[in-house]
Amino acid sequence: MTRALMIAAPRSGSGKTTVTLGLLAALRRRGQDVRAAKSGPDYIDPAFHAAATGKAGFNLDSWAMPPDLLGALAAQAMQGDLLVVEGAMGLFDGVPAPAGRSGAGADVAARLGLPVLLVLDVSGQSQSAAAIARGFQLHAPDVRIAGLVLNRIGSPRHERLIREAMAPLGLPVVGAIPRSDVLSLPERHLGLVQAGEHGDLPVRLAALADMAERHLDLDAIIALADEAAVPSRTAQHLPPPGQRVALARDEAFSFLYGHLLATWRAAGAEIVPFSPLADEGPADDCDACWLPGGYPELHAGRLAAAMHFKSALAAFAETRPVHGECGGYMALGSVLVDGAGESHAMAGLLALETSFARRKMTLGYREAHLLAPSPLGAPGGRVRGHEFHYATISSRGSDAPLADLSDAQGQGLGPEGSRRGRVTGTFFHAIALA
Repeated sequence: MTRALMIAAPRSGSGKTTVTLGLLAALRRRGQDVRAAKSGPDYIDPAFHAAATGKAGFNLDSWAMPPDLLGALAAQAMQGDLLVVEGAMGLFDGVPAPAGRSGAGADVAARLGLPVLLVLDVSGQSQSAAAIARGFQLHAPDVRIAGLVLNRIGSPRHERLIREAMAPLGLPVVGAIPRSDVLSLPERHLGLVQAGEHGDLPVRLAALADMAERHLDLDAIIALADEAAVPSRTAQHLPPPGQRVALARDEAFSFLYGHLLATWRAAGAEIVPFSPLADEGPADDCDACWLPGGYPELHAGRLAAAMHFKSALAAFAETRPVHGECGGYMALGSVLVDGAGESHAMAGLLALETSFARRKMTLGYREAHLLAPSPLGAPGGRVRGHEFHYATISSRGSDAPLADLSDAQGQGLGPEGSRRGRVTGTFFHAIALA
């Protein structure tokens, strides 16, 4: 049986991704069969997990995924020596929701019985770190803090003071990492720069593995892992949009949840990638086209000049469904204004006009009540997902909306998305059927 644990922290920026990647890379170097998952809706970190482990990364989300789906995905991952689940934000950070459905990493840890390795950023404190650890230890009886990693240690004396303060808690300190800027990964407005954009990613992962071998007790961390309590159940998945799905896939379009691809393939769908940035269009023998999110704003000039891509996409859309999410939605629109204020002509299959010159962050879980047939489902269907972008809408034109949207608390957000003929798009990324 595969053993598992969660790596979490009291807040974002504590270093849990660095610790997770270092641990994964070091264990793979040892020859261990290790897999990783991300708690929550983050679609960037799983690509780094995949690079570190050599196995596809995926997400476990307690708000967007029904419990049976979350359990089924976890069960599918229980095939190697160890499953490492990286938390998002702080361990208990989620949305107001029924017990176990808040989206917090703690929900996943409790449901699967995962022991938690807590990463503490101890810069600017010493003995007070023990108070934080005690609070997390006692906060929720169904979430077990199993061990600690002290991050950003300033000196041997600093480490000794904290270890002495931790001793009465009975929580083993299984790592102490000194302050260092060398191991940080570059970021941009939606999170880490994507894994595929790092030409030196193997070198970075090797450095993280070296760090883990120097400063983490790998054997002690493995010993903290436990058999996950994963019920064997079937679950209803978001169905594939077609039997042969043309999927935009390059640096501009890369944000698609791994569990969707896996379940589409398991349902018998064939995924046929193409690159809009290389001026490629969807294969004509496909019966649906999907443009995922990404960074079209960083490549707007190239997309505007990709005339074959745009003409082939338009021809495809005359007879078959085309759907875009977030960045893909913007690319299906008529105009995208980049951060410098320059306008770029997009595919023009929807009337949408978007701008990064007037940036505004939009972030949060979404539930969509579908108003029309689309690759997301039939009218009346409900889909849960997540929205995160900095684009603003200048105009939706006369296109009809695709869905009525509500937030995680059920508050109505009004109509969202666009549809024209067989072309649809939304700013939210679909995760699962509600």
